[in-house]
Amino acid sequence: MMKKLLIANRGEIACRIIRTAREMGIATVAVYSDADAKALHVRQADEAVHIGPSPAAASYLVGEKIIAAAKQTGAEAIHPGYGFLSENAGFAQAVIDAGLIWVGPKPSSIEAMGLKDAAKKLMRAAGVPVTPGYEGEDQSVERLKQEADAIGYPVLIKAVAGGGGKGMRKVDAAADFEAALESCRREAKASFSNDEVLLEKWITSPRHIEVQVFGDSHGNVVHLFERDCSLQRRHQKVIEEAPAPGMDEATREEICAAAVRAAKAVDYEGAGTIEFIADASEGLRADRIFFMEMNTRLQVEHPVTEEITGVDLVEWQLRVASGEPIPLKQDELFIDGHAIEARLYAEDTVAGFLPSTGRLEHFDLGVEGRIETGVEEGDMISPFYDPMVAKLVVWGENRSEAIDQLAEIAEGVEIWPVKTNAAFIANCLRDADFEEAKLDTGFIEAKIETLVTSDVANETIWQNAADFIALAETEEHEDLPIGLRLNAQGVLTTTLTHKGETRKVSAAQAMAEDVATGFVDAARAVVFADGQSFVFERQVRGSGHHSAADGAILAPMPGKVIAVDVAEGDAVTAGQRLMVLEAMKMEHALTAPFDGTVTELSASAGSQVQVEAVLCVVEPAED
Repeated sequence: MMKKLLIANRGEIACRIIRTAREMGIATVAVYSDADAKALHVRQADEAVHIGPSPAAASYLVGEKIIAAAKQTGAEAIHPGYGFLSENAGFAQAVIDAGLIWVGPKPSSIEAMGLKDAAKKLMRAAGVPVTPGYEGEDQSVERLKQEADAIGYPVLIKAVAGGGGKGMRKVDAAADFEAALESCRREAKASFSNDEVLLEKWITSPRHIEVQVFGDSHGNVVHLFERDCSLQRRHQKVIEEAPAPGMDEATREEICAAAVRAAKAVDYEGAGTIEFIADASEGLRADRIFFMEMNTRLQVEHPVTEEITGVDLVEWQLRVASGEPIPLKQDELFIDGHAIEARLYAEDTVAGFLPSTGRLEHFDLGVEGRIETGVEEGDMISPFYDPMVAKLVVWGENRSEAIDQLAEIAEGVEIWPVKTNAAFIANCLRDADFEEAKLDTGFIEAKIETLVTSDVANETIWQNAADFIALAETEEHEDLPIGLRLNAQGVLTTTLTHKGETRKVSAAQAMAEDVATGFVDAARAVVFADGQSFVFERQVRGSGHHSAADGAILAPMPGKVIAVDVAEGDAVTAGQRLMVLEAMKMEHALTAPFDGTVTELSASAGSQVQVEAVLCVVEPAED
């Protein structure tokens, strides 16, 4: 068994690998970019090596730096995690050529499954069911259109080197084919430097079913049953579960046997996933489940398989990479209960799922379930990498129990000021069709309007904010600040602003028992409810503190001021543009909340600002 392992990754998966390695008595080496200098995986590892600037292309994707770090620290093996270089056959070979252990499949296996068209031909030869389509070498527009006509519309155009939902276009009619092909090729060329495509018959009621496989260097291959990953948004998985609901034993046996044949066809070693697309218009049937592709690495959603089998897949990876056989035989593996995982992302669902970055000033995911994360309170969500904050994983004796557990965890998420999709996750889980397992890959798109919850506080949340402030002030026995007063009945009243609306709200008499979770400081009250955070600015005049309640224009996220349209002393009208902030490669116009005068201006064009920095202050016009 190896003594020291370098992890060529970051975030949640690096922390996950470190945990198992530590349990096995294996020392760990982390690598990190400038952005990750103080990251959790760096703090948890036994050693850490800096490998370059923040962009992945200059750090985590530079194989030479990672191999050099392994040699520098005396690491014997490299685990790539998922993403980055995990499915790069050239990097795998370079690791082996450097005399190190590659914790993954043979480079030849990665290559064999790397291009979707070649993989489908190989699978067809191995007796694995493949979606009807075209994977030919003739890539002319004429031939592709001819094949699409023969397959029958709708068809799916797919980049042969694609992944992550890029380079894919559904075409409903022949008249739309050429335009869709051009768009698909352009995106594929930009993303993968390869504009070749294949064609597939579009499945009307598609479910994404995948099978976890595992091979070793002794010729053994087993499967660890299937997962359902049908809940996706723009081809990115959101919720995954195991086993697949509605899968009977006969169908399971056939599809898992096909997955084992697929792995054996490429002499597979280590953890891998065979992905299938199922036509579920008449339920899950073996004759309507087709091979899509193979992921030659550990999957993000591997915890649900671990939860129903009791297997530590990372431990298996490390043992098999060290030359040991797979710890269990096929007949020793069985399904126990039901597991579901949700990917908690740092994104603003109300704003079209835009990434949300910044410091996690408040971060509490509770203590229930299995939480896989690479961050703690005070850490940064960087704009340089995937915005996944955590994986929320639960196990239940049955699917209904697992759904209830996970929905409660999502509803209890407390994160601020970074926004997350926790409420969106809870809404997916609570949807009646999801609960009844009426699933397909179009589920989220079809229901998006009901799954995205408004971030405007309702009457109860307003009341919670007032109650929380009153309780905090009472418990601290401090002098009441300006803007917070006792009314005639002895009830605390405070002036709050939320989403541009200002109200005076009196605390409830029975507030001590009914106050929502959250926190209060001199500037604001933050209330957490149903997976969302609701921010109320407190009107505290005379304290030297500015808030949105008194006309302060705050930076909604870290970014760069690229234009300033006003100067101190200027009169402005409600809605007038004051300045433009560039963040996450998008421009955000900041406007005046009401008619008034610019009394302070602290931002200038070209300056970098942090989230909630006061950029300027508008004094309301007198009535």
